[in-house]
Amino acid sequence: MLLKLDIGDSFTRNLPIIDVRSPGEFEKGHIPGAYNIPLFSDRERAHVGTVYKKQSQEAAISLGYTYVTPKLDEFISGAFEVAPQGKVIVHCWRGGMRSQAFGEHLAANGFHEVNLVHGGYKAYRNWVLNSFEVPRKIHLLGGYTGSGKTFILRELQKNGEQVIDLEGLARHKGSAFGGIGQDDQPSVEQFENNLSFELSKLDLDRPIWVEDESHNIGNVKIPRAFFNQMRTAGLIFMQIPIEERVHHLVEGYASSGDATLREGILRISKRLGGLRTKEMLGFLDRKDYYHVALMALEYYDNYYLKGLQKREGGNTLYIHLETTAHRENALKILKLTNNGRH
Repeated sequence: MLLKLDIGDSFTRNLPIIDVRSPGEFEKGHIPGAYNIPLFSDRERAHVGTVYKKQSQEAAISLGYTYVTPKLDEFISGAFEVAPQGKVIVHCWRGGMRSQAFGEHLAANGFHEVNLVHGGYKAYRNWVLNSFEVPRKIHLLGGYTGSGKTFILRELQKNGEQVIDLEGLARHKGSAFGGIGQDDQPSVEQFENNLSFELSKLDLDRPIWVEDESHNIGNVKIPRAFFNQMRTAGLIFMQIPIEERVHHLVEGYASSGDATLREGILRISKRLGGLRTKEMLGFLDRKDYYHVALMALEYYDNYYLKGLQKREGGNTLYIHLETTAHRENALKILKLTNNGRH
């Protein structure tokens, strides 16, 4: 049975999703959790497209069959690995020939429910971008570098709070040293898809805790509509002594390797200036990680302060904390916010 689904209905069916686009298209961006069983390789897709433009649609279709025919058995076995119950959702770029042909092939070879996404991945991308326009009750968690904001978000989540970990989704901690110990970042498009997917799980009537971030997190960007909501949300700003934050950074980064830390220092050398860069590198050569971290914090504190002063509305609540003890700090923040003071 071959059915057509709107993109919104696709997520309510709780069925495996097969994306039949080429590997390059899939890597650029895909529905979270989807499986890629490509009709064409990247090279084959490019060849079919060239024939379509320079010759005709008929010639391109004929070439497509030439590429696809030897793979037909692989498509069935691969699809049953993904969806052993014989029920599946299939899509391509615009819900056109690729998903239609793949779906018909599955329906003729043992699948008893094949759903095709109307509008395909293009419709999904429009849905993603529109999802960031939805108003949300954001609680923004701020604090100077080394305050342990990510750890506190995790503690808040353990206590039943709704949390979006932007740095986790971006696989980057937001600074020149933010990529240390992280996997490769997703594409901007995939970051948006992943963020939208996580937001879709949350209750709009309850607050969502989000870390205060710049528009860019490494090489990805927070979607503008969502970022605008962050900029006007109430900010809970943690004030923790710099000495405590230095120790937190040393604990987190000192084992990363001097070569990696050197790269991070050099990445901000133009903004540090030649003298401060040389001084930081000297501390690193002597394995004086405390002073490397201290100088980094002095730089980032000034940078963060400038952003803090540009916030709209001035809706900022400052909370003084003595240490970076994440669990205790999270409980203090919850007590403060639950008392209706923010």
